[in-house]
Amino acid sequence: MRIAFMSGGKDSYYAVYKFGYVDLSIMLIYDFPRPNPHALNLSKSVETILNCGIPVLITKLSRGREFEETVGLLKKFYPEVIVAGDVCVEEHLKYMERIAREVNAKLVEPLWGADPLELLHKEVEEGLKPLIIGAVEELSNYLGKVLTPENVEEFIQHSKIANLNPLGEYGEYHTLVLRGPLSKVETSFTVVGVENFTKYNILRIM
Repeated sequence: MRIAFMSGGKDSYYAVYKFGYVDLSIMLIYDFPRPNPHALNLSKSVETILNCGIPVLITKLSRGREFEETVGLLKKFYPEVIVAGDVCVEEHLKYMERIAREVNAKLVEPLWGADPLELLHKEVEEGLKPLIIGAVEELSNYLGKVLTPENVEEFIQHSKIANLNPLGEYGEYHTLVLRGPLSKVETSFTVVGVENFTKYNILRIM
């Protein structure tokens, strides 16, 4: 079985697109002090993945037992391949490698080592429509906007001026892919509000 870790965001979506077909996606909900934008917009995050024809399994992890519970879940499915969308955070890669070893699966990271700026350009140029659903204060004016080939360079320059990673690898912002090459239909949405969590803004949609 080929299993992908997906959130509905641009990098995990693009990683699966680059890899090819997967049998199942798993969305992990972590118990962090600041809510994850994908968890707060869970129904739309799930809809985005289902619109790609990929089944979704959601599980909430206990704080302090994330690794053990993730491994335990994966072992139930006997995965041969695990697909993830890490790009440049070594700590994330090593964590995924540990998980893959524990379940005797091959880890595939299609985006690993890519130039973040080139990758962001490729994602939007190849048809992804990422809606920004969470952002630090410095990027709050982009909240609720879709990254496109026309505005992505402006977004990159704004991020660089603010000394932020333009790809959002360190949580500077989160996205929800409304449509892309895997999508059978576009995910529609309505904005219902914005919530602030210690200088991080999250768009609430339905």
